[in-house]
Amino acid sequence: MRLVLTEEQRELRDAVRSFLASASPLPAVRRAAESGTGHDPEVYRRLNGELGLSGLVVPEEHGGAGAGYAELAVVLTETGAALLPGPFLAGTLATILLTETGEKELLPGIAAGTTVATVVLDGDRALNGAEADVVLALDGPRVLAARDGTRTPLTTLDITRRQARVDLTGAEEIAFSPQGVARARDLFAVAVAAEQLGVLRACLDAIVGYAKLRVTFGRLIGSYQGVKHRLADMHCKLEQAESIVRYAAWAADEAPGELPSAAALAQAYAGRACFEVARDNLLLHGGIGFTWEHDAHLYYKRAKADEVLLGPPRAHRARLAELLEL
Repeated sequence: MRLVLTEEQRELRDAVRSFLASASPLPAVRRAAESGTGHDPEVYRRLNGELGLSGLVVPEEHGGAGAGYAELAVVLTETGAALLPGPFLAGTLATILLTETGEKELLPGIAAGTTVATVVLDGDRALNGAEADVVLALDGPRVLAARDGTRTPLTTLDITRRQARVDLTGAEEIAFSPQGVARARDLFAVAVAAEQLGVLRACLDAIVGYAKLRVTFGRLIGSYQGVKHRLADMHCKLEQAESIVRYAAWAADEAPGELPSAAALAQAYAGRACFEVARDNLLLHGGIGFTWEHDAHLYYKRAKADEVLLGPPRAHRARLAELLEL
């Protein structure tokens, strides 16, 4: 088992982090969230044209890079930290589902960034459903694809990632693979946990930086023991979440038998830890953290939205207990 990033993975992390800092800083994220599409199509085009990220785990014979899920987790951690708006996570989940179920027709377009795909995760709700060219839905062990139909935008908590209600009438069956669908569900959990890790890290970085600058009663707030204890707790949550996410990504690539329990553990822990750190980041910023102009609420809302994206935390804890026969 390897939980430390390789040199190539560190280079990938640094490249994605540098790109997002330049192309999609938080002011740009706010502007994109308020735009008609909810994201900047030029950033999405460059994300694929310059870095090829939509095709990262797409097999090479279908136009992708053929990388592993450990590399994908590295990327999603960075996009989570940057609150990247747009259909990247949605397309990633669609790619996972298509790859694991053996359906390859749509993969070249997704890898090239010319096809925007998403997955229905809750009833008839899909991430970035309004702008997707194709919507995938799970119907038991079957995978359905809807290319037409009504897409109704929804008002959601997380303004940096839009959702839509999708009409699945007339959707066609494109794949049937019970084993593939089960593995894809576990990989969804790993992917979302990797994004949650990024959100958690960004929140901790933000409040540590603030604690080194904010002065009250003649002292830096970071010098107060109560603040130190809270920051130490947040750091411990980051360390544990990082270990769990890297273990789950490693299992996805190297130990498929361990993936179900690793994925359940990732969601059971990372989702709650991410939300708690985002909450504490907002609270420790004091009054300014509650203002619309401050970025703390953007991370808080993404953390809460991600925490329930694949079902409530108690469902993941129950599945983990079942898998471990507790």
